[in-house]
Amino acid sequence: MKLKDKKILITGGDGMVGKALVKRFDREGYNHLLLPNHKELDLRNQKDVKDYFNTNKPEYVFHLAAQVGGIAANIKSPAEFLYNNLIMESNVIESARENSIKKLLFLGSSCIYPRECPQPMKEEHLLTGKLEPTNEGYALAKICGLKMCEYYNKQYGTNFINLMPPNIYGINDHFESEKSHVISSLITKFNDAKENKSKSVEIWGTGISRREFLFVEDVADAMVYFMKNYSAKEIGPFINIGSGEDISIKDLAFLIKDIMKYGGEIKFDASKPDGMPKKLLDSSKAASLGWKANTNLKDGLKKTIEWYLKNK
Repeated sequence: MKLKDKKILITGGDGMVGKALVKRFDREGYNHLLLPNHKELDLRNQKDVKDYFNTNKPEYVFHLAAQVGGIAANIKSPAEFLYNNLIMESNVIESARENSIKKLLFLGSSCIYPRECPQPMKEEHLLTGKLEPTNEGYALAKICGLKMCEYYNKQYGTNFINLMPPNIYGINDHFESEKSHVISSLITKFNDAKENKSKSVEIWGTGISRREFLFVEDVADAMVYFMKNYSAKEIGPFINIGSGEDISIKDLAFLIKDIMKYGGEIKFDASKPDGMPKKLLDSSKAASLGWKANTNLKDGLKKTIEWYLKNK
């Protein structure tokens, strides 16, 4: 499938993943990208979304827009995470169907899997147990989005595909406290501690929980690869895209501490929640279809930290 000369709508094009995708398309000479920002198009407004599709006639859609945040934000505002993400994806998916677009890609999250999920997490483990309570609102919205795509394909014959990444990090990540995830939060903490000459850095939780991370440029690569090469019928309901390796939060913290040359102590606050005990995706299906991640964690962290120090 050739995308270069097609009209492509990217929702969330000004976010971390969206910017990585746009950068790749710009590098490859794509000239017909539709990149409305929030002021230009409120995806929560059904009429505005319908009008935008009717006016601009996109042929392909990457739905990346989402309300995101770390564990504290998810605990504080579960209703917002559920409502905003659910209504945005519903409006985009329905308008894509009404306009008979050729293909849509919905980007999900590994938080869709049960808290006590067998490891590594396979696609068939979806809905086999209770979700992690600290981000249940966000997870439910992502599950509904992928199920909408699945059911639209079944009922209407659409070609809507779903990719499920692990924790995404990298250039253009959120580094403000309310929206930051674990890696961006740790980078900020260590940088602030260095600048303030603090003798210690405090981190939420025990540090024993384990996470898998995927560099944002690898996410963009996966999206382009599957959009170009595979249909929804070939992929199935959804497919995991991961690095295949996980790391404890404790080891991650010490790795970032070392890269940033912070000389102080790390203190873990066990009174704060850890979230899911372990999240590692089984990405063997993606590998069997010819895709794998290219960036190891240490290299990705170095690139992210270098970008942060230049742009903070």
